[in-house]
Amino acid sequence: MASRTANTRRAASRTRGNDENTVPSQAVRSKPSLSSFGPPQKSTIPTASSNAAKKPTTVKAGAKRTALGGVVTNVKEEADDAKKPLKGKAVEARQPLATRNTQTQTRPIAPVPTRTKPVSIYANNELSIPMEESDGVSEMDIDGRRRELSAMQRLEEEMLDEVSEEEEEEEEEDEDDWLRMPDEDTARAEEQLEMVRQTFQDDVDMFDTTMVAEYADEIFKHMEDLEQTVMPNPRYMDFQTEIEWTMRTTLIDWLLQVHLRYHMLPETLWIAVNLVDRFLSVRVVSLVKLQLVGVTAMFIAAKYEEILAPSVEEFVYMTENGYSKDEILKGERIILQTLDFTVSSYCSPYSWVRRISKADDYDIQTRTLSKFLMEVTLLDHRFLRCKPSMIAAVGMYLARKMLGGDWSDAFVFYSNLTEAQLIPGAVLLCERLVEPDFESVYVYKKYSNKKFLRASTFARDWAHNNAASTW
Repeated sequence: MASRTANTRRAASRTRGNDENTVPSQAVRSKPSLSSFGPPQKSTIPTASSNAAKKPTTVKAGAKRTALGGVVTNVKEEADDAKKPLKGKAVEARQPLATRNTQTQTRPIAPVPTRTKPVSIYANNELSIPMEESDGVSEMDIDGRRRELSAMQRLEEEMLDEVSEEEEEEEEEDEDDWLRMPDEDTARAEEQLEMVRQTFQDDVDMFDTTMVAEYADEIFKHMEDLEQTVMPNPRYMDFQTEIEWTMRTTLIDWLLQVHLRYHMLPETLWIAVNLVDRFLSVRVVSLVKLQLVGVTAMFIAAKYEEILAPSVEEFVYMTENGYSKDEILKGERIILQTLDFTVSSYCSPYSWVRRISKADDYDIQTRTLSKFLMEVTLLDHRFLRCKPSMIAAVGMYLARKMLGGDWSDAFVFYSNLTEAQLIPGAVLLCERLVEPDFESVYVYKKYSNKKFLRASTFARDWAHNNAASTW
């Protein structure tokens, strides 16, 4: 039994020797030399000379030992040695803390500002009342100052009224504003719209989750508020120095080709055109940089809308190496900073078409024809005055007319626009369709394909034959 216990203890001791949680034994092991981690070092063999060099440390009387075994000499003797001057060296007295240059001039104190005479903000000094001692008016005359300020405010209000009247006259004289209707027609359209809202019953399909019928009214109300904030200036070409409307048409036609070539979403095209028009509304662009603005706007729209957007190198290839990668990236920063990064506020007409199409149960022919007509508006600068909701309604209205339909109360309810408000836009579209060179435009070639039901050829033929007799 004793031998078995001894064997067990020996095995346990061998096992605990490799255990990292055990207490280390008292046996002192020789530490490996650090020279194994570096270059070989010479080993020093103690000699008689080295032993003689090491002398035992003598401890003076009164010395103290520290807790670690060190010896502390007499502190008083060291302090006395520090006070003794060095032999052969003159010790300078330490100067107190002060400025080194005592002859520097002090900074003059600025004079206390005094109240000066009031200065008029106008070039004409008729309202400026000088305060002189001979007038008997002191600087603390508050009533006089109030009278002067009230006179200035009255003059400012009169000037603002004159400016507002001039702006209203300019708006009234704007002949290109085809959206403006007489007051009687506007009141009649509002009455008709209000009557339709009260009488028409909207059949809400609760089972169609993609239409989010519970929130549809709030969503489109929010979109109506947003579309006004992203409208470009319809007359921005007046202050452009090198480009014209025909050059913009050429640029948009090229963007249509790029958009179809890379199979991008329809919203990408509309966002890109909106970015171009808004940027040209606030910045003067040379003719050489016009295509750069267009390709950069398409690059921004693709990054915002597409799931897999084309790379910058592909956009460089689109321009046939006309612009470099750095120029496109720099243009992206300039456009976004100029527009204050406002991209998501724009809602394309496709969102409104999806709502209006509910009136005819999403007829495929009407929607395809309306998409063609809406893309035609991109080439015409006169439609810059239209909101996206207006463009969608004009496209749907003209498509219904071409297919023999009418603008019923359901279309009025979902579009919030009456037939009288849409006729001027339909007339402009028909004028564009019957132009002699319209067949050379890329949007006509695009929709003449069987994939799009040959909508462009049908619309052009109808405009030639029936547009004049319809309105």
